Parts: sequence; structure tokens; C-alpha cells
Amino acid sequence: MATAFHEVRFPLRLSLATSGGPERRTDIVNLSNGRETRNSRWRDARRSYDAGSGLRSVADLYDVLEFFEARSGELYGFRFRDPIDCRSRRPDQPLSALDQTIGIGDGVRASFQLIKTYGDAAAGSVRHIAKPVAGSVVVAIGGAALPASSFTCDSATGLVTFAEGHVPSAGAAVTAGFEFDVPVRFATGRIDVNLSAFNAGRIPTIPLMEILP
Repeated sequence: MATAFHEVRFPLRLSLATSGGPERRTDIVNLSNGRETRNSRWRDARRSYDAGSGLRSVADLYDVLEFFEARSGELYGFRFRDPIDCRSRRPDQPLSALDQTIGIGDGVRASFQLIKTYGDAAAGSVRHIAKPVAGSVVVAIGGAALPASSFTCDSATGLVTFAEGHVPSAGAAVTAGFEFDVPVRFATGRIDVNLSAFNAGRIPTIPLMEILP
């Protein structure tokens, strides 16, 4: 990803009408007795979006074309803000350093990967968070929030590293709260612009595909 990814975000104002979300692939075999067996083909969900626009000014349409050209179409990935799922907890709740458990200390390990767990009483799914928003990450050890000076977070990988003297002790829960973007690429090699009004138009479809880490 590092050699084919640009650390820039698709313009937020152009993605307000986005549709899309997670997809999973499941093989379903119908048996002769009327029952069925199911097997997941993918370990993780993969998200896809359509950022196609409504009526936009020519200036906005040009911004999309310029962004598309700068990424060389499908060649380079980029950041995209999912309007629904872009935080470590529900969108209607404030961020907290206790939002997500990202590991358990052993007194030696200093680096922990950001993750987000989805689930309920029956089951859960863990998502690798590789593109946190710089400056948004808050961390706690054993329930006690830490000052920003005690750790760093790589916004290009989502790896949290504790400074010397702040390494989590054995058995201590390491938790974090954060905002994040989704690493995506254009899922088409062509952008079609329709000029439907004076000095305005639309791009009916702008398909985007998540890049899994």
C-alpha cells in the first residue's frame, strides 16, 4: 500500500451524497435434504462506495476530475471519509479513550495496532484501522487516559507506539478512541461528466473500492 497510496482525502464536501458500505462473500450450498451449509470466503468485510454527485457547479466537477487525474485513475489509493462509520464508536456518542480495546500489556511490548470491534452478544468482528485521522487519537492504559506526549500514532498505518516510561504493564488493558478514514481507490478508469444546466452538471457515478491492509 505504501508505494501505491497517496495520503490525501477525497474532498469532504463532494462526498455528502455517498452510498455504499461493507460487503461480505459467503458460499451457500443447498443440500438434497433441504438444508444448507455456509462458508465465508472473506475473513474481513470489504467496503465499496459510490460518490456520484447530484447537481454541482462546474468548479466542483473540475475538482473531482483533478483529483481523479492526480491519482492516475485506479493506480493510487487515497483516503475517504465514510459519513456513517468514521469513528471508534457510534456516530451519536462522544469519543473516549476507552472506546476500543487494542491490546493487553506485557511490560515489554510498546506498539499496538488500532482496531475496531463490531458485535453483539452472539458474535463480533475485528477491523484493522490503518488510516486514523492525525491528532484525533486518544489512549488510556488500565482505564486512565494518557497525555498526548506519552505516545505517538502513525496516521499512515494506525500503529500506536508508547514512549519510554509509558509502556503498558503486564495485564493492563490498552484502549483508544479515534477518528479514521477508509483507504480506497477509484474502481473505474473513466469519469463521465454530464453538463445538465448552465455552469453546472453532474457525475452520475464515482465508484470507490476499499484497499484492505
